[in-house]
Amino acid sequence: MARPRKPLLSRERIVRCALALVDSEGLQAVSTRRLAAELGVSGPSLYNHFRTKDEILDAVADEVCAHVEVSMFEDGTGWRDALLAWARSYRAALTAHPNIVPFLAQGPGRRPSQLRMADAVFGGMVAAGWSRAQATHIGALMRYFVAGSALGSFARGFVDDAALYARDYPHLDQAHLLAEHQQRVDEGAFETGLRALVDGLSLQFGQQQS
Repeated sequence: MARPRKPLLSRERIVRCALALVDSEGLQAVSTRRLAAELGVSGPSLYNHFRTKDEILDAVADEVCAHVEVSMFEDGTGWRDALLAWARSYRAALTAHPNIVPFLAQGPGRRPSQLRMADAVFGGMVAAGWSRAQATHIGALMRYFVAGSALGSFARGFVDDAALYARDYPHLDQAHLLAEHQQRVDEGAFETGLRALVDGLSLQFGQQQS
């Protein structure tokens, strides 16, 4: 029998399959046995590409972060606008794959995309005049904020039951409508918080320059 022109398995196929499982069923759905079954291969063949399940999840997390734009820290954009643009791009990548966020929140480890992102943000802040310690704090602060905003939906946390709120929580008399406007509410909350954070940093930056 002639050998297939394309290999049956590749790192890219494994990562795509693992990401699809994370998106649809969560982190707990990913195992080497499940991936092998989904890909139609034997379990040991996965180890030709990845040594452990965590290595697979590292590659999945790295693939998600590869879509975060960081060029704004290197193209002359002011630090304030760069932070705003980066945070929006970062959130967009995470909200597209919210189930991977808890794994990403553990830190960059050895993941190239996350390390490049950290390097770009830190370098951009230092180049703009922030101290190395301040740049580290800003990077951490923004990561906490963006990751937290992508973990879940504030609006969807309120049930569609007007009677519940009217009876015991009169100040929440419109809360039953929040889920219906989920995207607008969640994006509005993110933008409000993001601008508050960056405005506060701008104030600090101005004070240290004066």
